Amino acid sequence: MKRFGDDRPLMDYSSKDMKAVLLVGGLGTRLRSVVASRPKPLASVGDRPFLELVVRQLRSQGIRHYVLCTGYLAHEIEKELGDGRQWDVKIEYSKESCPMGTAGAVKFAEPLLHEDSDFLVLNGDSFMELDLWELIHFHRESGGIASMAVLRMKNEMRYGTVQVTTGGRVSGFTEKSDGYPTANGFVNAGIYVFNRRIFEYIPERPASLERDIFPKLLDHGLYASEQHGVFIDIGTPEDYARAQGLCEQLYEAATRKRLPGTSH
Repeated sequence: MKRFGDDRPLMDYSSKDMKAVLLVGGLGTRLRSVVASRPKPLASVGDRPFLELVVRQLRSQGIRHYVLCTGYLAHEIEKELGDGRQWDVKIEYSKESCPMGTAGAVKFAEPLLHEDSDFLVLNGDSFMELDLWELIHFHRESGGIASMAVLRMKNEMRYGTVQVTTGGRVSGFTEKSDGYPTANGFVNAGIYVFNRRIFEYIPERPASLERDIFPKLLDHGLYASEQHGVFIDIGTPEDYARAQGLCEQLYEAATRKRLPGTSH
């Protein structure tokens, strides 16, 4: 397990049928000017949809069972990915009839996760190069309810920051601001490992993980693992354009194999 400042090797362990929940139901309003007719996760990067990056990353690291939380233009995503057979993976869908937010979407998918003690959650419009199994192991060693991947960014105040102690525990959040970056502030990369205890904190109504749920977890075990790989989100036209320039690097990172029980 690697915490902040911890160089111990990753211990061997195994996990059977770890599921990944992909949040792909957002409206993508800020990207409409450049991607008007498709859901944001299907916006093209190079000649392939952005969501393929996430699927390739999961598959290359041995995670092959996905739950896609869909909403806006859900039929387009189902048409593109189907049941996952083309990727040699299994895809199930949790289709929202109205926008549920990131937390509400996870709660709505609970029936498809009833046998899972831990599961991954990833935003479908961002990509982070990291070892998912290392993050899973970090989460299990911490014993918390949730763990998130975080990173440092030059323009971190555009995103808001996650405040992290030297032991890796999340101690607070700072909203988006024009102020100066904080010394121990990190950006949330939108990749999480949740224990199913998190369902006890999510209401059965629209809610946000970032605004409504994570602040409630500060006293119940919310941890962060610093990452250093390439990161991109395509939430704005500017970042979407940047993703095009990183296309080759992103696909190389997505297909890099990292399997459980290995150290790097």
